[in-house]
Amino acid sequence: MGNLSEQISETLKTAILEQRLIPGTKLGERELAEIFGVSRIVVRQALIRLGTDGLVTIERNRGAFVAKPSLQEALEIYDTLTLLEQGVAMQLSERLDAAGWDKLKAHVALQAEAIDRGDHQAADELGQGFHTMFIALAGNRLLQDIHAQVVQRTFLLRSLYTSRFDYCNLLNEHTKIINLLERGRVKQAMELIDAHHRHVVRGYVLDTSEYPTVNLKDALRPELSGDNESQYLAATGT
Repeated sequence: MGNLSEQISETLKTAILEQRLIPGTKLGERELAEIFGVSRIVVRQALIRLGTDGLVTIERNRGAFVAKPSLQEALEIYDTLTLLEQGVAMQLSERLDAAGWDKLKAHVALQAEAIDRGDHQAADELGQGFHTMFIALAGNRLLQDIHAQVVQRTFLLRSLYTSRFDYCNLLNEHTKIINLLERGRVKQAMELIDAHHRHVVRGYVLDTSEYPTVNLKDALRPELSGDNESQYLAATGT
């Protein structure tokens, strides 16, 4: 049962991170149990897992919903990322070798190329990837897992808020962070990491448009296969 609930939580997580299940969407236990062909207990366990990750909010007497973070929670998310990356900055300044610095610089170069050709989606993904690589270079698996869990919550923000990022400025800050740390100027690098994440938060603008009602079966259909897909087709008559 545990393995099955884990599979369902991963399926729901994918749909959330790909913005097929948007913030505020109700995740009804009964409907999900029918979609996946499992008991409500298994679904409940999956939702609890997602609640631990911060992707789902479980409200007493109301049920489970895709988390809908406020701007205050957005600040807290990026404050957490700042603290994690500042700690790693101190380590990298002392431990990282030339190959490690070159790896970061090569990644920033790819980000610059994406900006030059006007590919904002690629620039955005590479920008996020810079921080993932930065953390990974510390070689601490637990820290990577914690960082990844916090980063997941930023995907909810991207569903709720319009992003207006200054990609050139964010790129320049990535370059400056590398240069400062490579020269041992840790304090300045840590201050810039803090300012960098604040710039990212300011790039989010509340989208006041109403979100369409999400049909759980349609949102999850790309994840269904085998017996579950057959059950879906039978239920929808397609």
